[in-house]
Amino acid sequence: MSYLSPVDYLPHDAPMLLLETVESVTDESAVCCVRVSSQSVLAPFLNADGNLPGWYALELMAQTVGVWSGWHRHQQGQSSIALGMVLGARELVCAEGRFAADSTLTVTVKLLMQDERFGSFECAIAANGATLATGRVNTFQPSAEELTSLFNQGSST
Repeated sequence: MSYLSPVDYLPHDAPMLLLETVESVTDESAVCCVRVSSQSVLAPFLNADGNLPGWYALELMAQTVGVWSGWHRHQQGQSSIALGMVLGARELVCAEGRFAADSTLTVTVKLLMQDERFGSFECAIAANGATLATGRVNTFQPSAEELTSLFNQGSST
């Protein structure tokens, strides 16, 4: 099966789009990849040694969850991309604290549980067959009214 680019499933544009390819999506999982390179979408976020700081793990995992959600919306004929939110992460570990320059990261998310608005995903980031980061990401799908209320908070009328 072929997949569209991550930008077609996510409400993100460059430079905040951190994924390059969608490798697979099933009912309960998604796999995306990105290269840690000065020539990749991660270039603006690399440190002086060309490594990606480990704290980007959460965003890479969250965007892969977003691809999973966007792909399913696309399959259901919904043309709009819904904005989702990360509620938090549990047991998020990136042992080396960085993702090495010139590595290709494979980000895998697996659905643990979901209802209409909440989801929980087991996530992992690997390169060259080694697991580099793991964690559980919890997400929330706000309604259009909740998003409007959120974005209008603090604005004068």
